[in-house]
Amino acid sequence: MAEFDSRMLRDAMGNFCTGVVIVTGVVDGVPSGFAAQSFVSVSLDPPMIAVCPGKSSASWPKLRDSGSFCVNILAADQKDVCDVMARSGLDKFENVVWRGGVTGSPVIADVLGFIDCDLVAEHDAGDHTIALGRVRDFRIEDQTRGPLLFFRGGYGSFDSFS
Repeated sequence: MAEFDSRMLRDAMGNFCTGVVIVTGVVDGVPSGFAAQSFVSVSLDPPMIAVCPGKSSASWPKLRDSGSFCVNILAADQKDVCDVMARSGLDKFENVVWRGGVTGSPVIADVLGFIDCDLVAEHDAGDHTIALGRVRDFRIEDQTRGPLLFFRGGYGSFDSFS
């Protein structure tokens, strides 16, 4: 077998288009969040979702400690929100409008929808963590705009709804 090449695997996986979400929470009254592509529905009964934060994330440990998190599904015109949430070392919510959800976690204004959850389990997954959330509340906020998508290292949108 040939030597494993992580760059080639990353490039191969880049051919799978993903949506972009912002995972948020509040710790000691301070909002926190990060951009993620690894988000999936897990179960309808009971309602559960999963996100996969990187182990190098400075934001995930804060959200984990709060015991809850909210997944905000970004619209195609919200790349600026993604750019802010993908950075570290700054007040990510300084210019982001949000309201508290059922768990207190931030629901970002103008997202396509959100899923507000209690953290129920974490599983080790190499350089990431699989975090399972039990859905407490969710809403479809907008069905007129398309999602922000990530494909082959770049951002785009899905404009056709057929």
